[in-house]
Amino acid sequence: MSSELTLEQSTKSFDGYQYVYSHDSYTVDCNMKFGIYVPSIADKECVPLLIFLSGLTCTEQNFITKSGVQRLASKYGFIVANPDTSPRNCNIEGENDQWNFGEGAGYYIDATEGKWSENYQMFSYINDEFYELILSNFNVDIDRIGILGHSMGGHGALISFFKRPSQYKSVSALAPICNVTKCEWTRNAFMKFLGQDENLWKEYDACELVNSYSGPIPYAPILIDQGSDDKYKEDYLFPNVFLDACTKASFPIHLREQIGYDHSYYFIMTFLEDHFKYHKNEFEHSD
Repeated sequence: MSSELTLEQSTKSFDGYQYVYSHDSYTVDCNMKFGIYVPSIADKECVPLLIFLSGLTCTEQNFITKSGVQRLASKYGFIVANPDTSPRNCNIEGENDQWNFGEGAGYYIDATEGKWSENYQMFSYINDEFYELILSNFNVDIDRIGILGHSMGGHGALISFFKRPSQYKSVSALAPICNVTKCEWTRNAFMKFLGQDENLWKEYDACELVNSYSGPIPYAPILIDQGSDDKYKEDYLFPNVFLDACTKASFPIHLREQIGYDHSYYFIMTFLEDHFKYHKNEFEHSD
């Protein structure tokens, strides 16, 4: 099953085009938008794909307007696709009451509880429908697909990699929420989306998933960047808990503390090229 795409925006940038498309999603049962940068080389041959997952309160616009990704996607010859962070305009009571829950805050999980379960199926949307939509409509090298994200999106990238190892060659993250069962934001959301059984929550916790991961090991340790002055680091993101979990699981990780940086897009744009380099290196060592 494949959705028909509607072109919403087409803007020349560097040697390619920044597009925004919309489509009627059968997974989350609403109209969804996504951004995608396509370099000119993709007109001639299959190229690597990076999927970027954004953080709380974001739409598809934040990343494409604030990060400078177009220059990097052009330079490295990658298609870069970035979906929205949640379903939109579903008219569910309470979905706009909190900044960190509901619209703009889908947490990339599949809800099981009541009124949320029909629309808030973001894990399946990202890793099934959206994934196949990009492969079906753009010139992607299926053996060179990576995923990365920021904050809530970093959480989404990590769990997608651990739960779908056959789909992603590489993963990295910027200031990800690493331990969702401890984070106040996610505990509030998971209680509503998944109910009170915390064993179900663990199925979407990177610190838990790395312990049971049995897929391919990346060529180089996965890259995680974390700003030292990020006000969310200690109480919401828990990078060191994830580092400990990876160490215990003998899973390779490179956690870099970036001195003086906070949680903003200034942090993202500063280190984003390092993540392109990281994924390029992983792609070059594809089997």
